Amino acid sequence: MWKVTLQAFGVLLLAWFFFGNSVLGWFQQNNVKPQTQHSEEPSGASSDSQDQSCFCHLTGVLDDCFCDVESIDVFNNFKLYPRIKRLTEKDYFRYYRVNLKRPCPFWAEDAHCAIKDCHVEPCPESKIPVGIKSGNYNKYSHAANTNSDVTECEQAKELGAINSTLSNQSKQAFADWARHDDAQDYFCELDDETSPDSEYVDLLLNPERFTGYKGPSAWRVWNSIYEENCFKPRSVYRPLNPLAPSRGDDDGEVFYKWLEGLCLEKRVFYRLISGLHSSINIHLCAEFLLDEGWGRSVWGPNVQEFRQRFDTAETKGEGTRRLKNLYFLYLIELRALYKVAPYFERAFVNLYTGNMQEDGATKELLLQVFNEIKAFPMHFDEKSMFAGHKIEAKMLKEEFRLHFKNISRIMDCVGCSKCRVWGKLQTQGLGTALKILFSEKEIQNLPEHSPSKGFQLTRQEIVALLNGFARLSTSIQQLHSFRLLLKDNR
Repeated sequence: MWKVTLQAFGVLLLAWFFFGNSVLGWFQQNNVKPQTQHSEEPSGASSDSQDQSCFCHLTGVLDDCFCDVESIDVFNNFKLYPRIKRLTEKDYFRYYRVNLKRPCPFWAEDAHCAIKDCHVEPCPESKIPVGIKSGNYNKYSHAANTNSDVTECEQAKELGAINSTLSNQSKQAFADWARHDDAQDYFCELDDETSPDSEYVDLLLNPERFTGYKGPSAWRVWNSIYEENCFKPRSVYRPLNPLAPSRGDDDGEVFYKWLEGLCLEKRVFYRLISGLHSSINIHLCAEFLLDEGWGRSVWGPNVQEFRQRFDTAETKGEGTRRLKNLYFLYLIELRALYKVAPYFERAFVNLYTGNMQEDGATKELLLQVFNEIKAFPMHFDEKSMFAGHKIEAKMLKEEFRLHFKNISRIMDCVGCSKCRVWGKLQTQGLGTALKILFSEKEIQNLPEHSPSKGFQLTRQEIVALLNGFARLSTSIQQLHSFRLLLKDNR
């Protein structure tokens, strides 16, 4: 008991030292008591502890940042999740344009899912709001969309005059160079939204859930992500990796010794990918295909599947690490939203769909989300990343960006169409968050009344950023639901 009290006191002391009155004021305002350990359990709690083994170590301060799990739970579940859920139901955020016909660039993918629930139902053009399908992805206001034809015609004339003496090969080279220059800020391989193969998907009608897609094809995707893109030598094996010689018998001791020896940036990269993987697994466990039946499929929470992926005993302690990485990823994307708020707070930025009343309500709700995020006192400090020698830091940042961009390309290797949509969206959302975190100076210098050439977000990036964070917020809310289900299963 004394040990628990000292831990709690230590967290509060650090909070006071780093954040002053802001942290304690937030707790008082929201009637929250920060805690790092549960109080003493009654004598009959042993069976309860067994049922709660997925959560018994999911507590306290997270590694690589100053924030505790309990504070995030309260903030997310009671303050942010209800608003972010309503926001993603708005027309501006529910339609995502994606190309599902792009081939896998790394191996011959012949394992496309034939299960009916893997299929994506594209949205007919007639149902897409006129402001979204207008194609002006960098423009947000009504004026920008209605006045764009003239400027685009003028640009076309200029380009035509400049290129009239160039060969087709040279024109193509210039186009490739321009795409390369534009891509320097991107952490993701973006779909070409003008491609005839791109189509709109209504995310509300195609929710993320377990479709039955599993086995070697699904495992190959994640194995390629971890083994080839997480700065890991082939001689070091991930815990529970079936290819490892020890098959996890060392409880990951070699792997975590290697991980702790990495610089902060590479360690963060692994934790982001692990957190994303955990979040997706929670969604699949919460919306599991329970019964196909003759009439309609039935989805719901699968406690046994959740235990298999996150139980401390069944995963040899990996489950707790996976869940903590989810919380770490949540803090990273939360910080990105905090940093990008000024971009959206400018009066001329409207989330344009063509329905003025709906657009106004969407913007107001988005600003409410930003206000809640600003009130949270324990944000991740990204300034400690890429803070070393300028040349080395620049090279490391570029390596970081290219590794993540490669992961976004692997999403084209996912055999299940519905899984591919959500995989693309969530990796693009995280890539957009990283782009924001590393564009601090450009965001600080944004002009108040006009667009900026230094920093810009496309509609596709905005949709992915908010929906991607909403998926993380949903994961943490679903953890609370699984906690209750595990108690009921005693």
